[in-house]
Order: sequence, then C-alpha cells, then structure tokens
Amino acid sequence: MAPYISPKKSWEGAVAGVVGSIILSEAVVYFFHLPVDYGMAAVLGVLISVIGQSGDLIKSLFKRNMEVKDSGNVLPGHGGFLDRIDSLLLAGILVYYFVAFIS
Repeated sequence: MAPYISPKKSWEGAVAGVVGSIILSEAVVYFFHLPVDYGMAAVLGVLISVIGQSGDLIKSLFKRNMEVKDSGNVLPGHGGFLDRIDSLLLAGILVYYFVAFIS
C-alpha cells in the first residue's frame, strides 16, 4: 500500500478494514437502536476506516522521518502507546463532528 512508510500494510488489509468497519457500524446502529439510517452508518463506517488507516500511516511516516522503530518503550514489542491509539485519534474527531453536525 505504502511500502516506504509502512511495508507491511496491504491493499487487501485496507479493504478488509473498510468492510469490517461498515459491518460494525451497521451492527452498532441495529443493536443500540440509534437514530441513524443504515446508509449513513455505512458512510460513517467507510470514513472511520479510511481516516483511521490514514492516522496510522501518518504516524508511521513521522516515525520513519525520525528514524525510530517505536514511539515509546513502555509497551515493549507494541511500538508504544501512540501505536495503540494512532487510528483512534483522527477517527474519534471524525465521529464527534459527524454526530454533532450530520445527525
């Protein structure tokens, strides 16, 4: 997908992330009886996945530019706390504004 930035990321994984995010968004709307139609839930699922993957790639690019493997050493073998939440940072902002302005 972006071999210089993150060599282990694949297009297959990206597509699977989008599909999984759509399914999860639809399930959340169904099980929690949210006042959002399924079309909007699917759109939000796609946006969450794309933004989340973008956040991960942006963080990976920062790490490449700084020539470090991990963003911290508190979680050995996991890349640090930033690697655990990089996708959530941008996706959380997206969901907040989606809920505030769209629905």
